[in-house]
Amino acid sequence: MHGIKKITVPVLAVVCLLSVAVMIFTLCNPKQQAAEFVPPPFDSSAVAGVPDPPQDLGWSEIYQDGMSYKTGICGNVIVYDNKADVYFFNDASNTVWLKLRVLDEQGNILGETGLVKPNEYVQAVSFSQTPDDGEKVQLKIMAYAPETYYSEGSITLNTSVQIGG
Repeated sequence: MHGIKKITVPVLAVVCLLSVAVMIFTLCNPKQQAAEFVPPPFDSSAVAGVPDPPQDLGWSEIYQDGMSYKTGICGNVIVYDNKADVYFFNDASNTVWLKLRVLDEQGNILGETGLVKPNEYVQAVSFSQTPDDGEKVQLKIMAYAPETYYSEGSITLNTSVQIGG
């Protein structure tokens, strides 16, 4: 029993020193730097002006007191050929850039636009994964301060998908 105590102290000391060495290495390792921010691109399909979508798509303007921006979007998401007309609009009075993401119930991105400047709209969003008919989705609208890309808030709308015939 006395021999076990003689061995235990040096072993614990070595384990402690190794732990400290690993911690120092981890903190000082330059490869552990955070990933560099890559700003999202502007949407190449954006069109200047106010959209005039078909009434059956349920387009509405979104704004409430206290919001820092106005937007517009179609709530009826009807998918044709792996895309849906949403007429996502950034109001001319805004000072932010907007982006739209379509998310499934688990928060996975099904499709998204690029950035949209004030007084522009994007007619359609393309899907990287085609949702099922009747699948519940979220339309997440994110606002960014120009040049700095700081968040200016977001809005999430719940809806479901219809597969067009």
